Amino acid sequence: MKLTDLFIRRPVIAIVVNLVIVIAGLQAMRSLNVRQYPRNENAAITVTTAYVGANAELVRGFITTPLERAISAADGIDYIASQSTQGVSIIRANLRLNQDSIRALSEISSKVDQVRGDLPPEAEVPILNIESVESQFASAYLSFSSGFLEQNEITDYLVRIVQPRLSAIRGVQKAEILGARTFAMRIWLDPGRLAAHGITPTDVQRALAANNYLAAVGQTKGSLIRVNLTANTDLASVEEFKRLVIRERDGAIIRIEDVGTVALGAESYDERVNFTGQTAVFIGAFVLPNANALDVIRDVRKELEAIKKDLPSQLEATVAYDATAYIEDAIKEVVTTLLETLLIVIVVIFFFLGSFRSVLVPVVAIPVSLIGAVFLMQLFGFTLNLLTLLAIVLSVGLVVDDAIVMVENVERHLRDGMSRTEAAIVGARELVTPIIAMTITLAAVYTPIAFQGGLTGSLFREFALTLAGAVMISGVVALTLSPVMSARFLNEHKSDRGLSARIDRGFQRLRTTYSRHLAFALDNRTGVYIVWLGLSALGLVMFSMSARELAPAEDQGVIFGILETPSNATLDQLGPFVDAIHDEAISIPEAEFTFQITTPGGGFWGVGFTPWAQRDRTVFEVLPELTEKMSALPGIRTFPVLPPALPGGGQFPVEFVIASTAETPQILGLVEELQRRATESGMFAFPPIIDVKIDQPESEIVFDRDAVAELGLDLREVGQQLAAAAGGNYVNRFSVAGRSYKVIPQLARKERLTPEQLEEIYITGPSGELIPLGTFATIKDTVTPRSLNRFQQLNAVMLSGVAIRPLDEALGFLESEAAKVLPQGYTIDYTGESRQLRKEANTFVPAFGLAILLIFLVLAAQFNSFRDPFVILA
Repeated sequence: MKLTDLFIRRPVIAIVVNLVIVIAGLQAMRSLNVRQYPRNENAAITVTTAYVGANAELVRGFITTPLERAISAADGIDYIASQSTQGVSIIRANLRLNQDSIRALSEISSKVDQVRGDLPPEAEVPILNIESVESQFASAYLSFSSGFLEQNEITDYLVRIVQPRLSAIRGVQKAEILGARTFAMRIWLDPGRLAAHGITPTDVQRALAANNYLAAVGQTKGSLIRVNLTANTDLASVEEFKRLVIRERDGAIIRIEDVGTVALGAESYDERVNFTGQTAVFIGAFVLPNANALDVIRDVRKELEAIKKDLPSQLEATVAYDATAYIEDAIKEVVTTLLETLLIVIVVIFFFLGSFRSVLVPVVAIPVSLIGAVFLMQLFGFTLNLLTLLAIVLSVGLVVDDAIVMVENVERHLRDGMSRTEAAIVGARELVTPIIAMTITLAAVYTPIAFQGGLTGSLFREFALTLAGAVMISGVVALTLSPVMSARFLNEHKSDRGLSARIDRGFQRLRTTYSRHLAFALDNRTGVYIVWLGLSALGLVMFSMSARELAPAEDQGVIFGILETPSNATLDQLGPFVDAIHDEAISIPEAEFTFQITTPGGGFWGVGFTPWAQRDRTVFEVLPELTEKMSALPGIRTFPVLPPALPGGGQFPVEFVIASTAETPQILGLVEELQRRATESGMFAFPPIIDVKIDQPESEIVFDRDAVAELGLDLREVGQQLAAAAGGNYVNRFSVAGRSYKVIPQLARKERLTPEQLEEIYITGPSGELIPLGTFATIKDTVTPRSLNRFQQLNAVMLSGVAIRPLDEALGFLESEAAKVLPQGYTIDYTGESRQLRKEANTFVPAFGLAILLIFLVLAAQFNSFRDPFVILA
């Protein structure tokens, strides 16, 4: 007696087995995380070091280079890229896929600590962060704006009240504030008043350091009582800072208010956020990798509604952007497709089987198999995402095969006069081996995808194993439940009238036609072989000629844009341009909102569109119109782009890096030639962008060293006094309501509008006399790069753009032209989507070959022959 006999004779066992599968699947469905794509750890460690007042060259030489050298020794790094700009070094160590980011952070932190002593003492402590490459943007952005409150007031409220509440939500990784203006005590110095009182900016710094001090005094302790002690050695208000004594001379007390003004301002005024034309402050809610993004952002929205009830009357809050809306709509679309697929499959099955009773068996097998596949997904640690849902949709057509074969075989025996039970037993016995072999064969087709490396393997592993799992469950259902249902529901005496008879006559005519053509083919085998070889060769040719993209673009309901500005632009100057971007973007009928994040060196903007059901055009149709509008704006360059379709993409699809030991200007000259050729090729939507521009005005203070020596000056002291005047370094902190803020002395903005004004600064001589800077130094105007970039510890320049032609073709063009343009000693590399494509390009053929091999071995085992599988595979 075979195993199938047991299920037919004792149907309760079969029902129980399948109910267990369904219950396990339903329970798993409740606990599965919902994501856009399968979970993978694709992270980067960023090391940010501030060296206030230093130019890009100084930052690169004394901050970036030693840190890069140390960080590169850490394990698990794919590549290192860095950017050195005025006052800031940012190093990004991109980790290999699925590398343990916590371990990497610990190791890189240790490497940074080892070289901390080699950095300039004026540099701030390096700040290390883990960034998810697939989550460069938050899952949701909340906008806070007011027509009455200042940005620093809004920021302080968010830091104290809103940010902690959002951060406490389960599943929120961090709540990051954008456009923040953190409170700071600004000491705006007047050089004229400083000179009149014989005071230098360094004197002010020393006075602040000496008289704004947090003292932990301790306590008194007697035999019976003890008393805690405090001392008001620190300052806490604008008035107290104004009254701070800098120096006493000839009985006259000189205070800070005598040499400048004191205001409760902001640390920085170099970032501005706009939401739909209004100045705002954003909070980005980032979701933990192992959390359900839909549930987390739903909780964020609920918490925001609760926060709104307690907001000051002048402050407004709204959800500016919700990335989960696209995920939710995409999942709904897939579920709708699944239901449509089920309906179509049921209709097709009925059309071919011709009986509602016959249809019932495979129709029941479909949900049992699909729900059982969900249990396997949880067992393997998978998530419910677009790819696993796609696998479930595709598996609908596969999981019914075994059940249909079982029904057809049982019906054949019924037509031979057997009873339903006898027909089910005999039919099931005959199909045990074929169903097992067919199930294993189908699973073997998809399993090799799971063994691909890189991003493709990481993303499609869940797809492949979910599909294979659904097929395996369908085999179990076909051998347990389908025979039982066949024995109970199929008609013993099938009618040859009506629809069933017409279908049978149609298939009989089809069989007759097929037999005639088969006989012709067998009589003309040479011609069949020629056609087979021709089609095979044509398939190979078409594969080699097919376009290669990492992933097709998707309508995610948003278009982003990169903003390039003049190198010497200020936020005040950029204001009208930002407003123009908003006006042009919001004028598009489908636009719902806009946002801009602007800094003096450039910016980032985006336009969100109304829900998909409420608009007639896709973002692909809107993009050319938006590009035309933005290209017509005078004074700035801005480039609309679509967000990457897959996690880990960069700002642009094409990101082509040229690196060398040569200096940046030499590399730039070659890249500009490459840019010219790329523009003339017509392969790009706009002239590719070069990330390095040598157009940053810089004034060098050139010292007459002979004059410095004659005056008895110390250049180190001179440099410190200049940094104190113009650098914007903070001295210490003051405390208000349980939080500390920076104290920053600096020349007032009107006193440093031009470099020539610095010549009027007075430097303290060896005898205490004040010496004008202009007596021993001159101002030399130069032009320098906005930033100095490096890639894999080499000086680098990157060419970025959007390809009109397939991405592989565009990269191939750049590679061939680079081989002609670049001399020896230069290397090419890639980042973002381009890097992924180049790394994944050669993974398909090995995976396809492995699939063919596995199928061949399964078929060989099934037929006990190494020759017969060739007949099937051909």
